[in-house]
Amino acid sequence: MIYFISDVHLGVLDRQKDKLREDLLLKLLDKISLDVEKIYLVGDIFDYWFDYKTVIPKYFYRTLTKLHDIRRDVCEIEFLMGNHDFGHRDFFEKELNIIVHNGDIEREHSGKKFYLSHGDGKNPDDKGYLMLKKIMRNETVLKFYMKLHPNIGISLASGSSKESRKYTDKKHFGEGDSMFDFAKTKIDMGFDYVIMGHRHKASIQSYKHGKYLNIGEWIKNPSIAAFDNNDMYLINVNEFLSENNSITG
Repeated sequence: MIYFISDVHLGVLDRQKDKLREDLLLKLLDKISLDVEKIYLVGDIFDYWFDYKTVIPKYFYRTLTKLHDIRRDVCEIEFLMGNHDFGHRDFFEKELNIIVHNGDIEREHSGKKFYLSHGDGKNPDDKGYLMLKKIMRNETVLKFYMKLHPNIGISLASGSSKESRKYTDKKHFGEGDSMFDFAKTKIDMGFDYVIMGHRHKASIQSYKHGKYLNIGEWIKNPSIAAFDNNDMYLINVNEFLSENNSITG
């Protein structure tokens, strides 16, 4: 089984609620470790992330430890940056041996072609966000940001993340359709599955020979996606953890 996880947003809620959601994530990682071949983290696992030269956000240590152990003992993990957890330097690659990508990736499994993207920036009408993304991913901007004291930098990251969520919640750009439209272009290019997160709306939509999957989110109704070497499925995390079977959908 290959599993796809996105939009957990650890750090978005108060600390006690966050711990409960992290507990759920750790239970999930323990269970999928029994049959997993590979894990893709498709962005926004953290609601904010910046790793400095000697400092990382302390609240996520349990998840980081679990990912380290899975990567060392069980399977390969690849991480796609989301629009919230983009402040990566080299911690994941050097300390966890997890590859981090700052853009979309293409993969092939069991003869099926996959296009993976966090999903942000796929709406060409959201020019404000596209400009902000270009600024925030700029190497010079990131280098300047990293010169801030970590207490200040991480606090700013957390605050801006919450403001970004308010902005997104108020906007109605039709991005769900834009993401499906983008997926169609990739399926037309020969991809069998286009997998994204970001929209916080779990869904599977068929188009010609392929499928577009949005993995969903973990704030209200945690879900993930899975590939069983034959087809893709969406999995309700709470149901999955209460059952003995490995997939639902």
